[in-house]
Amino acid sequence: MTSTLTRFIQLINLLALASMASSMNADTATYKTLFDFQVSTHLSDWEVVNDGVMGGVSTGQFQLQTNGCAVFSGTVRLENNGGFASVRSAPLREALTGCNAFVVRLRGDGRRYKFSVRTGTGFDTPLYQCSFMTKEAEWEEHRLAFSDLVPTFRGRVLADVPSLNPAKVTAIGFLISDKQAGPFRLEIEWIKVLPDKL
Repeated sequence: MTSTLTRFIQLINLLALASMASSMNADTATYKTLFDFQVSTHLSDWEVVNDGVMGGVSTGQFQLQTNGCAVFSGTVRLENNGGFASVRSAPLREALTGCNAFVVRLRGDGRRYKFSVRTGTGFDTPLYQCSFMTKEAEWEEHRLAFSDLVPTFRGRVLADVPSLNPAKVTAIGFLISDKQAGPFRLEIEWIKVLPDKL
């Protein structure tokens, strides 16, 4: 009797583990990967834009590291009314219709950054942005809901612009503009999007 009960419990545990694994695989399969720097560089798809476009002297660069991540790094300087550095992708190859959030895996330096989403093609078009804090030297996954992205233009929040339409997303990027002079470093492993059903 004991042997039969033991086998029954083992069978139940195996079925539960199999169901959990199947569920996890299904969820993972539904993610859309936009950029994965562990398997492909994609560096040519990114462009650095610093405050030099407005007379500032901040520096920034975007490079691939040997540990399988891209690094956005440089120095923010406040001279000449400057104070920002940014990097943005080329037009996305993936349509984001039916998605509701970005998920990014990264390791920061304890500074605040902004995730930016562009819906136009020109430089002087509004950006949808949301801020996130990093923990120094710790890998984190940040879920950035589309509903949390606020329309801005040159740092000013726009009140007369509609909420982000996923179907119109053309590019994404990162920005540092926390009004703190000094070096910065943000390591990025991958960027994905979540579909509505998750």
